[in-house]
Amino acid sequence: MIDSSAFQDKKAAFYTLGCKLNFSETSTFAQMLQQMGVRSVPKGERADLCLINTCSVTEMADHKCRQAIHRMVRENPGAFVVVTGCYAQLEPEEIGKIDGVDLVLGSNEKAQLIQFLNDEWSKVNRVEQNNADLSEDRKAIVHVVNTPKDIKTFAPSCSRGNRTRYFLKVQDGCNYFCTYCTIPYARGFSRNPSIESLVQQVEDAVEEGAKEIVLTGVNIGDFGRTTNEKFIDLVKALDLIKGIKRFRISSLEPDLLSDELIEFCAQSRAFMPHFHIPLQSGSDTVLKLMHRRYDTSLFEHKIKLIKETMPDAFIGVDVIVGARGETPELFEECYHFIDSLDISQLHVFPYSERPGTAALKIPYVVSDKDKRMRSKRLIALSDEKTHGFYEHYIGQEAEVLFEKATRGRTMHGFTRNYIRVELPPTLADDAYDNELKMVRLGGFNHDHSALMATII
Repeated sequence: MIDSSAFQDKKAAFYTLGCKLNFSETSTFAQMLQQMGVRSVPKGERADLCLINTCSVTEMADHKCRQAIHRMVRENPGAFVVVTGCYAQLEPEEIGKIDGVDLVLGSNEKAQLIQFLNDEWSKVNRVEQNNADLSEDRKAIVHVVNTPKDIKTFAPSCSRGNRTRYFLKVQDGCNYFCTYCTIPYARGFSRNPSIESLVQQVEDAVEEGAKEIVLTGVNIGDFGRTTNEKFIDLVKALDLIKGIKRFRISSLEPDLLSDELIEFCAQSRAFMPHFHIPLQSGSDTVLKLMHRRYDTSLFEHKIKLIKETMPDAFIGVDVIVGARGETPELFEECYHFIDSLDISQLHVFPYSERPGTAALKIPYVVSDKDKRMRSKRLIALSDEKTHGFYEHYIGQEAEVLFEKATRGRTMHGFTRNYIRVELPPTLADDAYDNELKMVRLGGFNHDHSALMATII
C-alpha cells in the first residue's frame, strides 16, 4: 500500500547518465513521482530526494557516475539519495559505501521504485519529523538480484521529459553476450511488453500532443521474444496510429535489421528515413573476436539496400576502436571498409576494459595512445561524411520538427532524414516548439553542426 501523503510537497532532483533508454526511464520516474505529489526542484534550491540513473558502458562512465553521486550528495545535504541503472546493478556494494547514498536499486528492482521509496524514504521522513538524529544510522539499503536470469521485470516508459520528442521503451535486456560488453549482466536477458500495450502508450502520447516518437531499448530488433511477436509487426501497428507524424528507430543490430523492415520503412507513412546501426568493427577478424553475429558483407548489403530504397536516408553507425585483437593492419582494414560505405555519421567509442568480460582473454592489447589516434582518424572521417551529407541539401526545402531552445542556444529541429537545422536568433521563437514547419535550408552554422534555415 502506497502512502501518498509521505510524498506530498517534496522536491526531487534527477540526474541521468548514458543512453536514450536511461533518459526515457528517468523521465518516467519523474512523472510517477509528480503524480505522487513530488515536484522537480527549481534551480538553486535543495532537493529532498535525489535520483541518479547510472551507466556502465565504459570505465569512464563508471567514473562519471561516481562523480555525479558525490556532487548530488554535496549539493543536496540531507536529501534521500537513490542510485539505480547499470552501474548500480554491476557494482551495488561499491555504490552503497558512498557517503550519503540511501538506496541502491538494481535493474530488476527499479520497476518498483515507488514502492521502495514508500518503504524506505517514508521511514526516514517519519524519524526526521520526530526530530531524531539519523545521521549515524543512515546506511545504504541495497536491493539487487545477482544474475541476469533473475532480472525479469519490465519498467514501461513513454515520456519526453524536457524534450520535444517522446521516447518509447519497447524492449530491455540482451541475449547476445558480445565479448566486450557487460549489458546482459547489467540489464538482464531480452524481454518486452506486448504490441497492444505499446500502441496504447503511443495513443496516450498523442493525447498529450506528441508528434514524434523514438523507439528505444537495448536490443530492440529482438522485440517479441517474451510475447511471441515480431518487431516488424510492432512497426506496422505503430504506423497505423495517425496522430503521430514521425517515428524513429534508435538502434538496430545488423542481423536483426531485416530486408522486409527496410522495404516497409521505405514506403511507410510515419517511419523516417533514418537508421542507426552498430557496426563496431569493419574487420571480419575483429567481428569474430567480438562474437558479433554478422560480417562486413551483410552490413554492406544493409547499407546498400537502405540507400537503394531511401536515397535520402541518414545512417548513423557505431564503431569501437582499439578493441583487443585489433592490430594496426586490422584497424586499416576497418577504416577502409567504413570509408567505402555510403553512411552519414560515425559514433566512435574507444574500447574500454570491463571486468568479467570474455574480451580480457584476447592477448593483443591496443595502447591508449593508439586508441586516441585511431579515434581521431575515424572522427575526422565522420565529420567529412556528415558535412558531405548536409551539403547536398543546401538550398532545398524540408519539413522540420522544432524543439524548444535551451538557454543560450538558438531554436533547432530535425528534418525527416535527421539533418539538424537551426533558426537565426531573431527567428528563435518558442512558439515553434513541437511544430512542423517548412523551411529553406541554407549554409552551415558557425561550427558546422547544423544547417541554418528560414521559415517558408
